[in-house]
Amino acid sequence: MNFFQRTGPMALGSRLRQMSERMTQEAAKIYGMYDLEMEPRWFPVLYSLRQQDEQSVAQLAEDIGHSQASVSQIIKEMAKHDYITITKGPTDARKTIITLSDKSRQQLPVLDTQMKDVSSAVDVMLAQTQHNLWKALDELDFQLDQQGLFDRVNQQRKQRESQQVTIVPYLDEYHSAFRNLNAEWITTYFKMEAADYEALDHPHEKILDRGGFIYIALYGGEPLGCCALIKVNDQVYELAKMAVSPNAQGKHIGYLLGKSILQKARELGAEKVYLESNTILKPAIRLYQKLGFQQVQGYESPYERCNIQMEVKL
Repeated sequence: MNFFQRTGPMALGSRLRQMSERMTQEAAKIYGMYDLEMEPRWFPVLYSLRQQDEQSVAQLAEDIGHSQASVSQIIKEMAKHDYITITKGPTDARKTIITLSDKSRQQLPVLDTQMKDVSSAVDVMLAQTQHNLWKALDELDFQLDQQGLFDRVNQQRKQRESQQVTIVPYLDEYHSAFRNLNAEWITTYFKMEAADYEALDHPHEKILDRGGFIYIALYGGEPLGCCALIKVNDQVYELAKMAVSPNAQGKHIGYLLGKSILQKARELGAEKVYLESNTILKPAIRLYQKLGFQQVQGYESPYERCNIQMEVKL
């Protein structure tokens, strides 16, 4: 069993790179068969200039899907072998214009013949395969345009890590974590206020004994997040004191806490849950919107830092 049979699609990039190197070696031999002194990597630039001569580096880069740095490197090599001419723009000396050289033009009939033979050979080869690689690459390009591989892997990582998060009810052993997690984010952006000290120093008296609830998020057994549900009346509760350790960002802890709190509010018979925040906390606002909260007005706030109130109907 070879390397790629052992790894499977996980090594897609390495497999494509190996295939690219193999095809490049084949292409070099084919150019030699037709007595064309060309490097395979020059082909996109030469083909583009064959379709439209006199292009700038930026135009070539856009047309062939390369970076400008890559095109600049290619045209330097091509100029060295007298395949193109490089001139300055007629109105802007900073602009470089690339044109096919006389040597290239003389070889175009041979190149056209070679391209016809290559095209026919590739068509036959693809017809002999069960899956059309060319169409598959189009599909792969489309999928990567929708979401890059980096983002896809990052999404999988977050989902895996979020499965290791456990949401548990508050116990007195989590008091320090509940207080410290909230104090950390509050003092990072604002200042601790009287209402903060009351709720964080006395969670039983200010939250739990009044019909509220607190959840703690454990990751690897360590409390890295928390969120409270404070009772306003039988129909209305407040989502408050949500905090997640900076060391736990990206594990969906805030979202899992929010969902747990809203589910608890439903179990308690709440009709709606509101919260107070500040618009500089953009990730938090996006999280609340994802949980279904919408901006409202009218709730009395004890916090100076509050400049937005949001509500979700259950």
